[in-house]
Amino acid sequence: MFTVNDSTIAVMFCVLTMIGWGSWANTQKLSERHDWPFGLFYRDYCLGVAVGGVLFAASLGSFGSAGQSALANLKSAALACELRAVAAGLLFNVANVLLVAAIDATGLAIAFPVGIGLALIIGTAVSYWQTPRGDPRLLALGIACILVAMVLSAVAHGRRTGVAGPKRSGMTFAILAGALMGFFYPQLVSSIAPDFNTKPITPGMLTPYAALALFGIGVLVSGVPLTTIFLRGSGRSLGYFSVPFTTHVPGILGGLIWMAALTFNVVASGVAGPAISYALGQGATLVAAVWGIFVWREFRGARKGTGTLLALMLCGYCVGLLLIGLAMP
Repeated sequence: MFTVNDSTIAVMFCVLTMIGWGSWANTQKLSERHDWPFGLFYRDYCLGVAVGGVLFAASLGSFGSAGQSALANLKSAALACELRAVAAGLLFNVANVLLVAAIDATGLAIAFPVGIGLALIIGTAVSYWQTPRGDPRLLALGIACILVAMVLSAVAHGRRTGVAGPKRSGMTFAILAGALMGFFYPQLVSSIAPDFNTKPITPGMLTPYAALALFGIGVLVSGVPLTTIFLRGSGRSLGYFSVPFTTHVPGILGGLIWMAALTFNVVASGVAGPAISYALGQGATLVAAVWGIFVWREFRGARKGTGTLLALMLCGYCVGLLLIGLAMP
């Protein structure tokens, strides 16, 4: 299988994770041009995630001298590890749907900083506890800077015209989403053999690519009932197979992009450690902010002073990501 052992390449992979996780949602805007409901788009997205996991397992996960091929690993791995990887996909999917519900109920200004901020804290802390690698002081300081940037993002979003105040149900959804989102990554990593890039695969445990393929299956299997709940009463679910394939392309592409980003992240964790790799990946909020500010012009017409808040937010993200990068061993 393909692995990396150079810290520079690992950082580059984490940057690719940031770009992928921060950009995949743009495919939803493309899907809206086809008048495609979010529930059906998300079903396509789940399919893209699963296909991406299988493709990476069959390609990068099956060639090279390190470890063992994904197929051979799946045949020899313990059932408990395989179930942990599938469960990680389920956790992620439920968290993602709850986050969407939180955004719908209370707006991006509250839901995203609360949900992703909580996920960042939990995911990084649990991952570091499982695999303590890197400078904990720089890592904690970097996370603090990113959380401050998320708060600034919330304040800036609240200054947009037409933004409604938070609802209690939205806050509840955001907290639940963040808690589950924070645990999916440690759950996934716990199924993968430690030091997979430098040592033989621990008997019974998974290679990164085998784990990601099972993760994708977990996302796909749980995505069908979750999207059915979303579509209940809409009368749109029956039309899923009747539209042209081009209508499905944006969602599938979004899933492929997200899975490619996760693959880069997990492969990089062999060098950077899961905590640093995950924390850098969650810098995707910076990429998403750049898309929203400069491409989609989401803050057009915001009240005076919003530009200063946005500048401070971007600086906070950049400083935080730099500190996390410096924490790498």
